[in-house]
Amino acid sequence: MKQLRKGFANAPPRAREIGHSISTKIDGGRSMREHIASDAAPRAAWLPSFPAAGILPAPIDMTDIVSLPLVNWDQPLSAAEQQEAIAAIESGKVLLFPQLDFPLQVDEDRICSSATTGDAKNISFDPVRGLLRGGNTSETELDVLKGMMTRFAACSGALVGHLFPQYVRNLQQARTSFRPVEICGRPSSWRKDDTRLHVDSFPSSPTQGQRILRLFSNVNPTGRGRLWRLGEPFEDVARRYVPSIPKPVRGISLVLEALGITKTRRSAYDHYMLYLHDRMKADLPYQSAAKQQQHEFPAGSTWLVYTDQVSHAAMSGQHLLEQTFHLPVDAMLDPLQSPLRILERLLGRRLT
Repeated sequence: MKQLRKGFANAPPRAREIGHSISTKIDGGRSMREHIASDAAPRAAWLPSFPAAGILPAPIDMTDIVSLPLVNWDQPLSAAEQQEAIAAIESGKVLLFPQLDFPLQVDEDRICSSATTGDAKNISFDPVRGLLRGGNTSETELDVLKGMMTRFAACSGALVGHLFPQYVRNLQQARTSFRPVEICGRPSSWRKDDTRLHVDSFPSSPTQGQRILRLFSNVNPTGRGRLWRLGEPFEDVARRYVPSIPKPVRGISLVLEALGITKTRRSAYDHYMLYLHDRMKADLPYQSAAKQQQHEFPAGSTWLVYTDQVSHAAMSGQHLLEQTFHLPVDAMLDPLQSPLRILERLLGRRLT
């Protein structure tokens, strides 16, 4: 809010006019911030209890995991396998490739050390522009890091292209990331605490309804798995929270874009998705009581998921490579299963 007010003076006249008229309304909507006193609660106070590792509750009305026996990143698939893959992922399932390893080269083993990467949570690489951000290392090691992430971006593109040939024409490859820091015990604000169940939505990067497809590969050199929680279907989450979400304040998207707080115009869809993300993370009783299961993704495995649709939380793990893709909803095999169309159906109006 301080950033919003501070920027009004430098905003274009129309944005400044709207900004001053809505600032009070935004302040009035602090209910979520006020009850985030619970953010200080110890994590053990809200985490659910699970059976011992390897013994999982039966998944009932929750995210399913579909395993595919791929061993090569450029492995061709039959038409039947492609149909199975696209139907599974669009319906909100996780595609798991338990044998699809991304082997690190000799020099890249050094990347998996805190001395090389510093304490950066997320080292980001733009494969289109070749730009690397994050990390605290020498120029030589930066070249090694960039080479590793370039290879992963290429492998990811090849894999998704073989899985979903229907997507290729419209699929947009976004940033690649390397996550070298242990998740468990990492200090974080409640909004950035990814150990809480959530669906992906990013305040500064509106998607305007485009899908967020993310590929993950566990490259931990000591064989440690990456533990996730997976929650209930998107429509169940939306039905729980959407009735209490206020409508977007008129003109707010113009102000946010004019001030550079968002990279593009925030749509009504982005507004509701951000509220879903925040309401889920802020609701500690929901975090512990929601229907959910845990799954450990072993070192050397790879998985693919629509993270704007699948309720997920990363509980522990270190050394992960990730590739993000964006896809227009109309390029899906079944657009009606997208969060955009589900929210539009529940709200009875268009959101983009």
